[in-house]
Amino acid sequence: MARAFLLVLDSVGIGGAPDAANYGDEGADTIGHIAEACARGLADRAGLRAGPLTLPNLVRLGLGDACRLATGRVPPGLARQDGDASAAVYGCAAEISRGKDTPSGHWEIAGCPVRFDWGYFPRITPCFPPDLVAALCREADIPGILGDCHASGTEIVTALGAEHIRTGKPICYTSADSVFQIAAHEEHFGLDRLYAVCRVARRLIDPLRIGRVIARPFDGTAEGGFVRTAHRKDFAVPPPDATILDAATAAGRDVITIGKIGDIFAHRGTGREWPASGNDALFDRTREGIGALADNGLLFANFIDFDQLHGHRRDVAGYAAALEAFDRRLPELTALLRPDDLLVVTADHGCDPTWPGTDHTREQVPVLIRGGGMAAPLGRLPSFAAMAALVARHLALTGMPAATPTAAA
Repeated sequence: MARAFLLVLDSVGIGGAPDAANYGDEGADTIGHIAEACARGLADRAGLRAGPLTLPNLVRLGLGDACRLATGRVPPGLARQDGDASAAVYGCAAEISRGKDTPSGHWEIAGCPVRFDWGYFPRITPCFPPDLVAALCREADIPGILGDCHASGTEIVTALGAEHIRTGKPICYTSADSVFQIAAHEEHFGLDRLYAVCRVARRLIDPLRIGRVIARPFDGTAEGGFVRTAHRKDFAVPPPDATILDAATAAGRDVITIGKIGDIFAHRGTGREWPASGNDALFDRTREGIGALADNGLLFANFIDFDQLHGHRRDVAGYAAALEAFDRRLPELTALLRPDDLLVVTADHGCDPTWPGTDHTREQVPVLIRGGGMAAPLGRLPSFAAMAALVARHLALTGMPAATPTAAA
C-alpha cells in the first residue's frame, strides 16, 4: 500500500524567490553559490573536501534541473547525464508565506501557508520590551538576563558564557527571524530549568506573535571554550490551520516525524516523534522509519546540519561537505522504498553561506520526486503547499486546505 516520505534539507535553497528583493535577498542562491565556490577551489578544506561539488544521486533526482527552473542556469557540476533523464521528476517551488523562517517554510510544505505577519524584535540594544524581561525574571525566578540584543548564538555564548555561570542569568538574544533564544549552561544552570524558563517565555510572548522560543543549552568552560550541546529544543506556536500531519492523524494513519519536526509543529499531529542530533543520526532514524512506517503512512524528516552548522555560520566548505555526505547516503534510503512509495526531497528556505550576515535567505526550493506514479517534470510550483497536495493525493487524504500541484510555468 502507498506510503509517503517528506525529507526537508534545511536551508538548501536554489535561488532567490520572486519576492527576494523585499527581504534584501535578491541574488541569493545557496546551492548555486556553493557549487560555484567549489568549482573555483574556494571550498577546499584539508581533511574535509576538495574539488567540484559532487552530488550524483541528487542530480539524478533532478537537482540541477530544478536549479535551472529557478535561476535559468545549472550550477557547475550539477548537470544530469543523458542516461539519467528518464528517472527525474523535479520542480522548484516559491514560498507564499510571510517571512523566511523554519516554521513558515515547513508549515507551507505541509499545506498551511502563513498569511499573517510574524512579530520581530527591533535591532536595538536592549531589544526586548522591559515589561517582558521583568515578567520573565519574576515568573521564571531568575535574577536577570544577559544579552538582550541581536546576536550570533555561538558568538554571544563565547562572550557571555563566563558571566552567565557567575551570575546565574540566562543569555537571551534574537535574530532577524521571529525568535526569542535562551542560552544556558547545562551543568551550572540545568537543562530542565532552561526548558522551564523557555515555557514561561513562550507564554509571555504569545501576544507578540513570535514564532519560536528556542532553548540553546551549552557546556564547557571559559578556558576551554563553550560548545552547544545536542539538547536544543524549540517551543513553537502551532500552525493556524490544518496540515498534512493533521489530515493523516485524523484519518488514523501511521505518522513518524524525525528530528525537530515535532517542535516545529508544536507536537500537533506529529505521531511517533523520533529525535536525533546531526545529519548522520537523522539519516539513521529515517532509515529506521522507512522500515517501520505502516501502509498508507507518512514520514516527515528534517535534516538540520545544513542550516544550523554551516549556513548560519557562513561555512561554504562545511556546507558543501554536508551536501556531499547526504548525497553519498541517499541510495541507502531509496533502496528501501517500495514501488508504490512516494519520496519528496525539498527544503524550507535558503541560508546562502556566501551571503552577507548570518540570516536565512528568501529562496525557491527544489522539489525532487521518486515514485508515486509520477513521470513528468513538475515545473515551477506556485507554493510550497503544492507538496502537501501531492502527498494528500498519493495517500488519499482529505480535509486539507486547497493547494494545487499544478505548475506555475
